[in-house]
Amino acid sequence: MIVLDTSVLVDSLTGEKRSSPTLRRVFERSERVLVPALVYYEWLRGPRLPQELALAERLFPTESAIVFGPAEAALSAKLYRSVRRPRGREIDLAIAACAIVRDAELLTLNRSDFRDIPGLRLYADA
Repeated sequence: MIVLDTSVLVDSLTGEKRSSPTLRRVFERSERVLVPALVYYEWLRGPRLPQELALAERLFPTESAIVFGPAEAALSAKLYRSVRRPRGREIDLAIAACAIVRDAELLTLNRSDFRDIPGLRLYADA
């Protein structure tokens, strides 16, 4: 199971598409791909074209978004207290908590933002 970070969603649908080969391999392997509601929040707050929004909805339907619930909140707070310099990283820590709670790997283009988070497994093919 793989949880997507916002960096991959943005890059694969609007950016340089550096993540497209990795994402394609993930789909070819029939890996289960989950997108946290927090990632949708970050995605939707940027300037998006109608065709980008439609493609995102086809690939990653919002109705299947990972909810940030009590387990994720508690773990995210614990992570906040355990990493150095947590301020400004609240959403990253919350996204990481979504992956950890589900025993999933996180697929991100910003590996250095997540490297120090205890218990988080980063997708190795990224």
